[in-house]
Amino acid sequence: MTRTIVCVALAVVAAGTVLLASGSAFAAGDVAKGKASFMKYGCWQCHGFLGQGSVATSAGKVLAPDPLPLEAFVAFVRSTNRAMPPYREAVLPDADLADIHAYLSSIPKGPDYKTIPLLKD
Repeated sequence: MTRTIVCVALAVVAAGTVLLASGSAFAAGDVAKGKASFMKYGCWQCHGFLGQGSVATSAGKVLAPDPLPLEAFVAFVRSTNRAMPPYREAVLPDADLADIHAYLSSIPKGPDYKTIPLLKD
């Protein structure tokens, strides 16, 4: 078990080194296409329309406004073994994932709660 974990960790480090040496493996995404893909692939069902997450459906996992770096985001979506099922490239292409990442990155931060009159008191 420990040996398998070490082998997987080394493979991830090697893959990351190759990506750093060759530049990003993914092109910059398109925000409009990303929003459409976020809806098309059903991401919104668990993560909300703005990636805000839900305690009931995504254990409160917030995706936006600061998503993981693109390579980590893609790696997680491809290999997650948590409540979210992994998505193979045949189901969710890398280009669509890059677009989804661009969409999530484009979502602005919400206002500070101190600036909302109802929440001041």
